[in-house]
Amino acid sequence: MPPPEVLATLHAQAFDHPWSAAEFTALLDSPGAFAIAQEEGFVLARAIAGEAEIITLAVAPAARRQGLATRLMEQAVVRAIALGAEAMFLEVAEDNHAAARLYAGLGFEIAGRRVGYYRRTDSPPIDALVMRLSLNR
Repeated sequence: MPPPEVLATLHAQAFDHPWSAAEFTALLDSPGAFAIAQEEGFVLARAIAGEAEIITLAVAPAARRQGLATRLMEQAVVRAIALGAEAMFLEVAEDNHAAARLYAGLGFEIAGRRVGYYRRTDSPPIDALVMRLSLNR
């Protein structure tokens, strides 16, 4: 797995409220956690008890729209299947249309909604769309 400091640096390039290296250390130490990283991005996920969850996906702004997020997600799906997962879940902000399109293009479907899940400092809270991908192929 990549060092937590590398993940924190990439996360800071991709998000307004980045996670610290200590937070990544704690996440990576949790049961079933795994990360797949390339120089310009990474996906952090976990697979446990037959289900997988995408915790975060980060791609540096200069590397976006080049297929990196798709490749990272495809690798995460392969790893989750190898770890025995039968379904994969994630949350995406309702207003993050690019990410929602990416996930839909990979076969994820909306399975629910978490009202006010994402807190914003400059606007009201945003709902999260809960998306699910069946891994029974």
